[in-house]
Amino acid sequence: MAMYDTNRTSSLSLEISARISRAVSVLMTGFSDLRAARRTRAALSNLTDSQLEDIGLCRGDIAAYF
Repeated sequence: MAMYDTNRTSSLSLEISARISRAVSVLMTGFSDLRAARRTRAALSNLTDSQLEDIGLCRGDIAAYF
């Protein structure tokens, strides 16, 4: 009588798991980057024009870079 091992994971299921893991990682990194850019933009927007000039930026640069 032949037996089939149902406890063994196939390489296909491991590949699918790896792809899902990578996709989730990319999404989380993207959200983190967007959040950091939003916080940076907000912080720069709160600076005065002279403070922005001290760091080599103007108001128009904020939207262009972040």
